[in-house]
Amino acid sequence: MGNPSRSSLQPPAHSNEIKVSFPQEHVLLLTFNRPKSLNAVTPTMTDDIKTVLDWFDDEPSLWIVIVTGEGRAFCAGADLIEWNKRQAGGGADEDQQRIIREADGFASISRRYSSSKPIIAAVNGGAYGGGVEIILNCDLVIASDDAKLALPEVKRGVVAVQGGMPRLARIAGHQLASEMLLLGKTITAQDAATRFGFVNKVVPKTEVLSTALAWAAEIAQNSPDAVQSTKRALLLAGRNGSVEDVVVAHVNSQESKRAFTSDNIQEGLRAFTEKRKPVWKNPAKL
Repeated sequence: MGNPSRSSLQPPAHSNEIKVSFPQEHVLLLTFNRPKSLNAVTPTMTDDIKTVLDWFDDEPSLWIVIVTGEGRAFCAGADLIEWNKRQAGGGADEDQQRIIREADGFASISRRYSSSKPIIAAVNGGAYGGGVEIILNCDLVIASDDAKLALPEVKRGVVAVQGGMPRLARIAGHQLASEMLLLGKTITAQDAATRFGFVNKVVPKTEVLSTALAWAAEIAQNSPDAVQSTKRALLLAGRNGSVEDVVVAHVNSQESKRAFTSDNIQEGLRAFTEKRKPVWKNPAKL
């Protein structure tokens, strides 16, 4: 299967609230594009992101997505002005039902489970509320050294219900999660990396995207079948308490079965014996 050129890739139509580009081979760059509103997420933006990410998941030549924000913020979370209008109009029940109905979560990312392709967050600036919930469901997180992060929902009478609470508790532990969630505390990117454990690397603001692209290039040097099978195992680990249950569920997963029977497993082993770099093919569609 040949790789389509980046210029030939045609993402689905979307509004100008997001930007979509292909900065290097196998990589989709998704940019939140409401800089005047600090990239606060609207329903239109959520629909656009879902449409694009569903297309990305189904496009064999795209192996990694990088998510970032336009302007000085990564994502300020929900648009609270719109939320206030819904609340005033008696929309509380619909809000709760929508959370259950929209299984991919906030901005169609914070609870996204179906995708086994790596998601890298390039946190170019502040992330608040749902913006942090997005980060907590990304596989790798590169953050600007001036970025501030918070789950301040309790300060506004709302709750971080889109996956952030259980994810933070699992990553940071109960007490540190409580520090962020119950105080509504703002933390630095450095603290997010060294104390709370949900940022991989802190870099100068000018190096956030280039570092994310470099990490994406490293991932792309590996077998996409093996990478996607590995991510599926990590996702299963988040849902299963027993190591043995995860092993069995992973071996039975579509990604694992594909990895064991793909051309890429043969290519990887053959390249090792022949002392050369492997040449990977796009994975077969699941």
